[in-house]
Amino acid sequence: MKPDPFATFLESVQALIAGGLRLGESLMQPGWRQYQMFIIIGLALASWALHHASGNWLQAWVRTREGWSKWQLRAIVQFKRRLGLIWFASMAWMIYLVMQNITWPSRSYLIGIFATLVTVWVGIAFAARLVRNRPMRRLVTWGLWIYATLYFLNVVDDVSRFLDAVALSIGDFRLSLLTVITALVVIGIFFSVARIVSQASAATIRKNEDISPSMQVLAVKGVQLTLYGVAFFMGVKAVGVDLTGLAVLSGAIGVGLGFGLQKVVSNLVSGIIILIDKSIKPGDVISLGDTFGWIQTLGARYASVVTRDGKEYLIPNEDLITGQVVNWSHSNDFVRLDIYFGTAYNDDPHIVRKLAIDAAKGVERVLSFKAPVCHIVGFGDSSVDYILRFWIKDPTEGLTNIRGNVYLALWDAFKSNGISIPFPQREVTMLDTSKLTVSRSRPQDD
Repeated sequence: MKPDPFATFLESVQALIAGGLRLGESLMQPGWRQYQMFIIIGLALASWALHHASGNWLQAWVRTREGWSKWQLRAIVQFKRRLGLIWFASMAWMIYLVMQNITWPSRSYLIGIFATLVTVWVGIAFAARLVRNRPMRRLVTWGLWIYATLYFLNVVDDVSRFLDAVALSIGDFRLSLLTVITALVVIGIFFSVARIVSQASAATIRKNEDISPSMQVLAVKGVQLTLYGVAFFMGVKAVGVDLTGLAVLSGAIGVGLGFGLQKVVSNLVSGIIILIDKSIKPGDVISLGDTFGWIQTLGARYASVVTRDGKEYLIPNEDLITGQVVNWSHSNDFVRLDIYFGTAYNDDPHIVRKLAIDAAKGVERVLSFKAPVCHIVGFGDSSVDYILRFWIKDPTEGLTNIRGNVYLALWDAFKSNGISIPFPQREVTMLDTSKLTVSRSRPQDD
């Protein structure tokens, strides 16, 4: 008959409470245990005071430094946060070593345990910085802190038996709480290693100029997906979980997720298609509806488009596949722009066209080898209408500003040469009211 997990838990809790009561009773009695607790409390107070004093000094010293890189500043910040623990561990080890040499070893036993625990906590806190994901980093940090505390308090076996007793069994498949916690910690460690390797691989891929930007993104995403997938399965296998037992359960979950994540999967597949056919790549200037900007990044779910006013739009990849997208720099960076204007009827059209072309040529960013052209497009009510066409090769620098500069050049050229830009005019004729005859109908007599 299998032992009851709840009964095992109660026995463990009762044993811990009984041990705590015995420790409390021993600390209430005068003796070396009580003296060690007084020493530990004194060390905690001194460490707290030193933490504030040395932290202020360190902050003032760092402000006088210049040219430090970001990782150095981050290391100083992490070191400053844990100054109290570092002071406590340093002083506790000094007192422990002195007491070990001048008195019985048992009289410094508690001080040695606290010194060891605090040292391990500090080491775990610094080592966990390798995990970039904040929730995962906290999970790994707290998991290792709890395990180290239980280990040095010599209660790991009791807690492990309780966690292993709390389990879910489906046929031959058994999943205990201990297995889940161990798997999370191991997977977090493997993920950290995979992140370091993927970052190094991504930096190498991006430095290769023979690979196009879109293929670089695809290669980086493929490497990351492979490394994180391998890290996950290695972490699960490392804790002894049989993946074959999860086949039926994962299949049922996969069917449910398939219906619920249709849009996510569609965006993922659309992103892969975009990267393969190279229709859109980082740095391209696109227009989608009212959004005009350049592609900053291509993600697994969306593309980041930055506009000229600094707004960043996250456009789903599916919209880039199914919608009508204008890629201003797909095959080349040359873009033709059109502006419309009108002049008065008494201005010579030949002179107007020549002045407009010369004015456009004098504007910076307008290409000279693709000469601007100007044509008459109609005779309006108040003006002769023209279209001026010119080319640029840097659409990422903006389109509205170059149009504005050309309009300004036209204004200066027309003003210097007496060309007028008309505005609609209306003539109103006032009739002479004295000549108007108003007839009134009178009722006829029967």
